[in-house]
Amino acid sequence: MSFSFYTVETAYCDYLRKADSRVPYTMDQKVIRPFVGIVFLVGCFQYYAPLTSPKPKHLHMKNQVDFLKIKEGEWGAINFNNMIPVQPTYLKKVEIRILETDSKADMDYKNLLSNQLSWCNSHRDIILRQAEKLYRMITSGKAWENLEKRCCNFSLDEKLCMEFGRELT
Repeated sequence: MSFSFYTVETAYCDYLRKADSRVPYTMDQKVIRPFVGIVFLVGCFQYYAPLTSPKPKHLHMKNQVDFLKIKEGEWGAINFNNMIPVQPTYLKKVEIRILETDSKADMDYKNLLSNQLSWCNSHRDIILRQAEKLYRMITSGKAWENLEKRCCNFSLDEKLCMEFGRELT
């Protein structure tokens, strides 16, 4: 199955953040663009891992267990440290098809998303292995302190994910 891009419901991220301060905000206030991410299965939960737009610093950074550069950083990166468990109802699929009404900036952004998505799909196995490795390190308590500090609390967030679902019903 191939990846698609999604955004996550803001209210859900806000709910998680009340107990886990490492959960990222879903909007970048500087650009007013939503965080976009991929969704995959880790253990019994679907996880959403946000991407970051390309930045000059990515070209010089090294891949790590919680950070994977997309096309050597030229097209951004995947922030596994910020991945969170999600239910399908908390997600909204991102439309990357270019429309006649799109501005030049929107077309450029959708072209970047298209390139990122193509890269992610061609590196699917690497992405899944890396996400599972980080998950095991964090949930088993085998991560070094600095890594643990920059990652979401996956075990806590899974409990909150289930609670949020029950609150909606």
